[in-house]
Amino acid sequence: MPSREDFERNRWIAPIAHRVLSPELWRYTRRSVPRGVALGLFAGFIVPVGQIFLAAFLALPARANVSIAALVTFVTNPFTLPFWVVVANRVGRFFLHVDPTGVASAVGSGMDHSGWDTLIWFAQSAGFAAVGFIVLAIVASALGYVLSGLIWRSWIGRKHRARRLRHAQARAEREARAREAGASLEAAA
Repeated sequence: MPSREDFERNRWIAPIAHRVLSPELWRYTRRSVPRGVALGLFAGFIVPVGQIFLAAFLALPARANVSIAALVTFVTNPFTLPFWVVVANRVGRFFLHVDPTGVASAVGSGMDHSGWDTLIWFAQSAGFAAVGFIVLAIVASALGYVLSGLIWRSWIGRKHRARRLRHAQARAEREARAREAGASLEAAA
């Protein structure tokens, strides 16, 4: 994962260094984290190669957290890609309203039985997967934005409640000590 210092030393980023090194792109805030998650999921599903660079590039104008955007792209990696291809193919077929048996019978009933029918089947499946990946990119980024915002809000709310509880307990302890000190002064007088 590239750090801010890595970007500072990179000579290729020098023309846009003022934008890349902006502190708001590296802070974890309630706005930048959900944006980073959404852009990372979008880039992870829409581009099979170079998705980290796309996520980092998209994070600049969106003022999203660059490190979160780059990290979330690993939802599609070489180990999970076969699973996502199958899911994208099925989602694409569903959205294009294609019956899988109809495609198989249309391809199987071709006149010449050379490699063309296999190539046609592969092209159709690749088209379904491409549509599926577009749908997955849009839906996953929207869900990622909403869920990460809710999780962030819950986490910060829990931290604020714990801090308020600690402050209330400390205040109660101070007041109890003050009462004890006042009672001991009254007893001594």
